[in-house]
Parts: sequence; structure tokens; C-alpha cells
Amino acid sequence: MNSRICATLLAGVAGLWSAGLAAEPLTLEAAVDRAVGASPEVVAGQASVEGARAGITQAGVRPNPVVTVEAEDFAGTGPFNAFGQSQVTLTYEQRIERGNKRDARLAYAARGLNLAEAQARQRRLDLAAQVQRAFIDVQIADQLVWIAGRRLETEREVQVEAVRRVRGYRDPLFVETQMAARITSTELALEQTRARAAAARALLASYWGGDGAALEVAEGIEKPVSQAPALAQVDASVREAAVAQASAGVVLEQSRARQDYTVGGGVRFLRETNDAALVASVSIPLGRFDRNQGNIAQAQAERQRIEAEAEVDRLARLRRLAQLRAQSNAAAARADGLINQVYPQTVKTLEQVREGYNRGGFRFSDVQDAADATVTVQQQWAEAMAEFRDAQSEIDRLTGRFDVAAETLP
Repeated sequence: MNSRICATLLAGVAGLWSAGLAAEPLTLEAAVDRAVGASPEVVAGQASVEGARAGITQAGVRPNPVVTVEAEDFAGTGPFNAFGQSQVTLTYEQRIERGNKRDARLAYAARGLNLAEAQARQRRLDLAAQVQRAFIDVQIADQLVWIAGRRLETEREVQVEAVRRVRGYRDPLFVETQMAARITSTELALEQTRARAAAARALLASYWGGDGAALEVAEGIEKPVSQAPALAQVDASVREAAVAQASAGVVLEQSRARQDYTVGGGVRFLRETNDAALVASVSIPLGRFDRNQGNIAQAQAERQRIEAEAEVDRLARLRRLAQLRAQSNAAAARADGLINQVYPQTVKTLEQVREGYNRGGFRFSDVQDAADATVTVQQQWAEAMAEFRDAQSEIDRLTGRFDVAAETLP
């Protein structure tokens, strides 16, 4: 029993950590791919990218021209009745954008596309972190089911010994009753552990709408990478794209400070003489009051805010990554020590106590204490592994383990 647990509960620092290599069981990478393929969050990110591309198309559109038909003196009294002296003017007007407004709009929209693509990649990483937690939960749950099954076997073996001693009048009758209660409690614990394992499988499969009942995952909880990977580029890309868009926003507002001209031309028909004449016009705003200074200052302040927050976020992620690495290493070392060092000692203690109990050298309570000690170590291992799961999944998120290149996005 000891060798089986040491080999399967935790593949740790001693080289027992490994990813499942079997072809049939689901690997973590495959689970992430399945979840990404079925995730509405990823679809939402792709829709944002498409929307940003449409924004670029719209940003390149020039102002629409205006056709105006104007009639003067078409009705009145005396000589002005019945269109006698009416004048009809048909003009075509076009607003001329100044200050490179179109280029500024295109640049701002292009930065928006970069931001949307980076955010779509972020969505994948966030989803991958959730799937990774669920995947490791299944692996831990499977080990706990195995532990609970082995504990039940041990309790039944002890029950046989206890009943034999009670029947031989070497132990009081309540020992048999206590042992029956322990068996029932252990059976209930096994059922509860199986239910939790089933729930963990259902949660994992829910990320792609699958059935968790028949889901098999690869054995062996992965060991953290030995090297120290840098922060994920995608998070920096999101911040950089946001800063670039804010800078483009400043340029856009500055371009709006230049007033646009409107030029027009057309023809005027004089009903009284049946003559026609050409007309032309130009509209030049004076720009005396509105130079868009407020919007420019607001855009500049927004750019400064985003730049500062980008640096704050980078430093916070660096500090968090260092903290998580320490937590992950500590949890892994604790779990490894518990299962490879402490647990074998508790198992050996239980065997020695049972042997002494059979010879009449120990009381039944000693056997109970020794058996409970093994359970305590198993619970401590599960707690350490849960801490490792939380830390490692967040580390992989911060370092972009499941990131995809931007060109793979639609």
C-alpha cells in the first residue's frame, strides 16, 4: 500500500511528478483546447476583434456630400405669383476635412484593433486558468478516492482482528461496536469522496459541454517548470495597446482643433428671363471660441492615467508572480514530504501497533490513534495539493503558458 501511494499520490521533487502519457486519458492541454473551442467567452473576444476591424473601415470613410435645392420668390402677390419671378438654385457641397482628421481616425481605430486582439488572447488565458484548476481538482479527487478505498480496506482488516479478540474475551464488547461505527463512517467518507470526484469531473467537462461521467484524465500532477518564465507578453500587449490608443486619441482630438471648410457649387435658374447662372460658395468657420482645448487636455490626462496604471499593473504582477512561486514551491515540497516521508512512517506505525494489538500488547484505542494519524497525513497532503493547484494555475496564467500568437486569431 505504501509503495502504491508514494507512486501515485504525488509525483514530486524526487522525479515522481509527470504528465500522463497515455493516449486515451485527457491531458491538460487537450482540456484547454476543448474549452477554448466551445467557450462563449472566446467567441465574445473574436466578436470584439471583428467589431474593431469594422471600426477601421468606418474610420476611413470621408464625409458625405450634400445636395441642396433652394427656391426663392416662387409664390407671392402681384408679379411674384405663380412662379413668375421664381429662382431655383441647385448646389453640391462637400466638407473638406483639415488637420489630418481621417488619418487620425484610422490610427485610433487601428490601435483599437490591437487592443481587442490582445484582450481576446487574455480571455483565453483566463479561461485556461479556470480549466487548469478544474483539471487538477479531478486529479486530486481521484487520488483521494484511492486513499479512501485503501483506508476502508485497512479498517476492515482491523475489524477482523478486533472481532476475533472480542470473541476470545480479550477485549470488551464495545470494541466491536466501535469498529462497526468506524467501518460505517469510512464507507460514508468513501461515498462522499466519490461524489466529489464525480462533481469535479462534471465541472471540468462543463467547460466544453461534455459528459464528465466517463471522463478520464491523465495521471500525475505536473511539476512546475524549473526555469523562471517571464510575465506573459499578452498582458503587456494589452497595456501597451491601451496606451497607444490613448496616444492616438490625443492626436485625434488635436486634429479636431482644425476647422473644416465646406465648398459648394451649382446652378441657379431665373424663371423671369429663363436664364441660368453658376453659383459657388465656401464656408470657413472662424474658430474664435472652440479650439477643442478641453477635449485635448482630457485626452492627454487619460493617456497619462493609462500609462501610470500600466506600470502599476506590471509591478503588481511581478510581485504576485514572485509570491506565487514561493507558495507553489513550498506547497509542492510539503506535499512531497508528507507523502514520501511522513506517510510511510505513519503506515509503519499502524502496522507495528496492529501487530502489538494482536499479541495483546496494545489497546484498541492505540490502533484507532495510529489509523487516524494516517488519515490526518492524507488530509494534510490534500490541503497542500489544493494550495499548489491554486498557486500553479495562477503562475501559468501570469506567465502565459496557454497563450496563442495573435496571428491565430480570426
